[in-house]
This record gives sequence, C-alpha cells and structure tokens, in this order.
Amino acid sequence: MKTILIPTEDHDSMPAVLEAARLIARTFGSYMEGFAVSPAIGTYVTVEPVSGLAISGAFKEDTARKAADMFEAFMRRHNVPPAAGEPAVYSYGWPRIEAADDNFLGSYGRTFDLIVLGRPGPEPQSPRMPPLESALFSSGRPVLIVPSSAPLTLGRNILVAWNSSTEQARTNAFALPLLKLAEQVTVLTVEGGTTVGPSAAMAALHLRRNGVNAVALSLKPGTRTTGEVILEQAASLGCDLLVKSAYTQPRLSQMIFGGATRHIIAHAALPVLMAH
Repeated sequence: MKTILIPTEDHDSMPAVLEAARLIARTFGSYMEGFAVSPAIGTYVTVEPVSGLAISGAFKEDTARKAADMFEAFMRRHNVPPAAGEPAVYSYGWPRIEAADDNFLGSYGRTFDLIVLGRPGPEPQSPRMPPLESALFSSGRPVLIVPSSAPLTLGRNILVAWNSSTEQARTNAFALPLLKLAEQVTVLTVEGGTTVGPSAAMAALHLRRNGVNAVALSLKPGTRTTGEVILEQAASLGCDLLVKSAYTQPRLSQMIFGGATRHIIAHAALPVLMAH
C-alpha cells in the first residue's frame, strides 16, 4: 500500500478521512495524493445550459482551491513532507490544479494501491455516494471507507466478514498487507449470509499460512440481519477495521431488498476496507 489516493471535498468526515489515510501511510511509508472531486457538470445544468455551465465552472474552481488548502494544511500540521521523487516514501502531493468529477475518480484510482473516502450519509454535510460508487465499481482497487470520527488506531484488530464469495477472496488479497501486521484477526461467517464456497475455517487457515494471526468464528443471526451481526461483532471485539467485500449480491437486489453491504455502508462506526 505504497500509493494512496484521497479524493478531497468539503464534508464533515474529511478530517477523519485524512487521518485514516495518514495512519496507513505512516505504517507503509506511502505517498498520499489528493485531488478535488466534485459532482458531474450535469448536476448543475438544470434550466439554462449556458448559465449552468458557467456556475459549474466557477463552483469547480472554488471547490479545487478550498480542497487543496484543506489537504495541504492537514499535511503540514502533521509534519508530512511534500513528495520529492520516486520511489514512494511517507509524503504527499497535490499535482492536479483543477477539480475532477466522480467519473475521473474511478479511472484515475486504477493507478493507486488504495482509495480513501468518507462514509456516505443523508445529512447535507455528509460525504456523497457517487464518489464511493465510482471507486468501487470502476477503479478495480480497494476502498477504505471512513466514518466521521477519526480513528486512533487502524489495523491492529481486524474483523474479516467472510461470505465465501469471489469478491471477498479478492478483498482479502487486497487487505493482506494490513492483515499481516494485525495483532488479532477474526474471520467471521454469519450463517445464512454466505454463498457456496470455502468455510471461515478454510479462509482463516489460508491467512495463517500467509503469516496472519487469524481465527475463525461462525455465528447464528437470530432475528438480526447479516450486516447487523457483522457490525455488532466488530464492536464486541473492539475491532478498528472491517474487511468486507462490496455487493456480492446484484446491486439492484441490494437496493430493493437490502443487504450486508448496504447496511454496513449506512451504519459502520469503524473504517471498512471494501472491494468489488
């Protein structure tokens, strides 16, 4: 995890996003790159296209300036040095002057090891959902989703939400650098919340063979949903990171009927490493 992309916007979770990225960068000696992300132009073109475009251009310029100031002030406050060359070391950069929209994030993120974003919410000052969707579905990279409270630690005690799926196997592989450094890793399956595939015990064995201190755990959901069991267990174990695949079920099915991914994105109080 030597290169970390931080799409930057003015929302309540941004300080926590920056701190989570910094904790990982400090652990791995990573380069952190920020850029201003903004909604697509079409969001602002409503009644009159010409004036809408003008408003959008002015908005994006102001957005880029404020985002850069916020990002760079955080890095200076925490004594993170500006990047000076290659290979990656603990440093930061802001190479793009202009703001870019959500679609750019999905494409540009393919050249980074990790993308860090805030957890979306319904409040006006919450992070938006489109940047997260773009990162998950278009980048092919893991995404760290951070709640509004800045983490004190990240990756010491990890819960892996194992559902036997291809997506979860891929997510585990992305998370392996963090899993290897963790003091405790619990591989959890929730009965009835898995696809056909390897058990939690088999997944934990695979991780132990890779040097991870992993144990398996299986729980019955009772009257709770799979997502509720996962988050309750993470809280019970005092975990500071959840590793969870995104949208194992078809996305439309998740939207209509709900699902573990949807619940966790809506309610997680700890950082979540996700990949699709």
